[in-house]
Amino acid sequence: MTDLEIAKTITLKHISEISEKFGIPSDDIEMYGKHKAKLPLKAIDKQKALESNLILVSAISPTPAGEGKTTMSIGLSEGLNRLNKKTTVVLREPSLGPVFGIKGGATGGGNSQVLPMEDINLHFTGDFSAIEKAHNLLSAIIDNNIQNKTNSLRIDPRTIGWKRVVDLNDRALRRIIVGLGGTTSGVPRETGFDITAASEIMAILCLAENLTDLKKRLGNIFIGYTFDKAPIYAKDLKAEGAMTALLKDAIKPNLVQTIEGNPAIIHGGPFANIAQGTNTVIATLMGMTHSEYTVTEAGFGFDLGAEKFFDIKCQSAGLKPKAVVLTTTIRALKYHGGADLKSLTTPDLEALERGLPNLEKHLENIFKFKVSPVIAINKFISDSDAEINLIKAFAKEKGIRVALAEVWAKGGEGALELAQHVVNIVEENKSDFKPLYKWESSVEDKISTIATEIYGAEYVDYTAKAKAHLRKITNLGLDHLPVCIAKTQKSLSDNPKLLGRPKDFIITVREIEIAAGAGFLIPITGDIMRMPGLPAHPASENIDINDDGEITGLF
Repeated sequence: MTDLEIAKTITLKHISEISEKFGIPSDDIEMYGKHKAKLPLKAIDKQKALESNLILVSAISPTPAGEGKTTMSIGLSEGLNRLNKKTTVVLREPSLGPVFGIKGGATGGGNSQVLPMEDINLHFTGDFSAIEKAHNLLSAIIDNNIQNKTNSLRIDPRTIGWKRVVDLNDRALRRIIVGLGGTTSGVPRETGFDITAASEIMAILCLAENLTDLKKRLGNIFIGYTFDKAPIYAKDLKAEGAMTALLKDAIKPNLVQTIEGNPAIIHGGPFANIAQGTNTVIATLMGMTHSEYTVTEAGFGFDLGAEKFFDIKCQSAGLKPKAVVLTTTIRALKYHGGADLKSLTTPDLEALERGLPNLEKHLENIFKFKVSPVIAINKFISDSDAEINLIKAFAKEKGIRVALAEVWAKGGEGALELAQHVVNIVEENKSDFKPLYKWESSVEDKISTIATEIYGAEYVDYTAKAKAHLRKITNLGLDHLPVCIAKTQKSLSDNPKLLGRPKDFIITVREIEIAAGAGFLIPITGDIMRMPGLPAHPASENIDINDDGEITGLF
C-alpha cells in the first residue's frame, strides 16, 4: 500500500480531542476544519518547557532520496507514548516544491505518518502563503522606494540582495529583470526568485519567540546600501509592521495528529542549508511545555541540520537536548562505501563496511556537543540480517547504543527498542549539551571550527569576494552573529562527489550572505540552489483528484 492508501484507512480523531490530550482546552484552539488547528502562544511556558526532555533526530550523510528522519521521528514519538511517556513530535511543514517535484510529500511514511497528510502536504493552514506575501511585500516596497522621487531613501539598486519568493520549483525564475515597460513601471534591475523555504522571513519566523521579537527581527533585515554607502534595513522602509501583520496567524503553531492518535505539531519549513533547517522555536517550546518528551528533527545529515540546530537554534532559545537519534540506513552506508545507486537494494557487506567511516564521523560529531547518541537502523525490506548484524557489531565495538527500527512497517511498535534506549539515556542524565563555538568568536574562527571539527576539512579558503564580504560584515557590526554554512548534503566536504569520510580536503567559501533579521550569516560553499527545478517527470504528473474530492498520487 502507498502512504496515502495507508493514511486513508485511519479514522481521524477530531482535533479538539487531540488538543485536550495535548493539554490545551478545545476552546483555546483555532480550528481549521475538523483535523487541524492553531495553538495560542499564551499556552507556552518557557520555564516549564526547559525542564522537559528534548530529543533530536538526525541522520548520516544521505542518499539523494533521504534516509527517513521524519518517519523515524514520528515512529519514535509513537514508541515513547507506548512506553507511557507523554510525547509530542514537532516537525517542519512541507514545501510544495518537493511535493510536486522529486521527493514528494514530507509527512512520514507507511505506519509512521502525521495526518491529514493531503492537507499538510498542500496548503495546510496557509503559513507558507503568509510568509511568501510578507517577503514579497518587502520586495514591492523596495522597488517602490527606488521609483519614488519624493519619499526616496536613495537606495542603490546595484546593492540590493533581496529577491522575491514563490513556493514552487521554477528554474525560469532564478534570474529575471524587473521594471521593464517605461518610467511608470519601475526602475529596471536584475533580481530573481528563491523558493519560499529559503526566504529569510522563514528563518526569522522559525527563530522568533513572540510577535514583538518577530517584528524586531523583520525590521533588522538588511536590504543594501544607499548611493552614499549607508546601510538600509527593512525598518528604514517602515515595512516591519505590515509584514508582521501578515504573519499574525502564521506565527501560531499547527496541531495535527499521528496515525496512532497522538498530538503532532508542524510549524515552519526552512531549507536546511540556507535557513537553518529546523521547525520553529515556538513550536518546540509549545511541545516541551505540554510533554514529558519532545521529538524533533533537523534537515539533511548531522553535519548540516543538526549542527545548525545546536549552534544556532539551541543557543538562541536556550535549549538543551538530552539525546540524539542518528537515523542510519544500510543503503546509505553502501552508497558511501562506493556502491552504485542502482545496486543499493542488493546485499553487499564489503560496500557496507567501507561506508561505516561515514557513520563513525557523525557519531564523533555528536559527542563534540556532549550529547549521547543512539543509532537507529531504519529498516528497509531489502536489508539482510547479515548487513544489520554488521552495523550492530560496529556499534557494540564502539560502545554505542543501537536499535533496529521498523517504524514504516510497524509504527510505534517497531520503535519500542529505540524508545527504551532514549528513555535510558535521559534517565542516566549523562548528556551535558555544549555548543561547538561561542557567537562572540570571529567569523573566520566560527567557520573554521565547523569546517575542521564537523566536516573534517584541513582548512578553509576564501575567495576575494568572500574576503570583501568579511570586511563588510565587520563594518556593519554583525561579526558577532552565528554562521549557517551552506554546503552540499551529499558529502561531509563541499564536493558532492567525495563520499564516505573524506580527509585532507579544503572548504572554499565563495561568498557570505547576511541574514541580519534571522540573526545569522550564511557562508556559501559549492553550488547551492535556492530555486530548484522540476525533473523530467515531476511528481505532479501522478497527482489527481476525483469528483468526490479524493486525491490520488500524493506520497
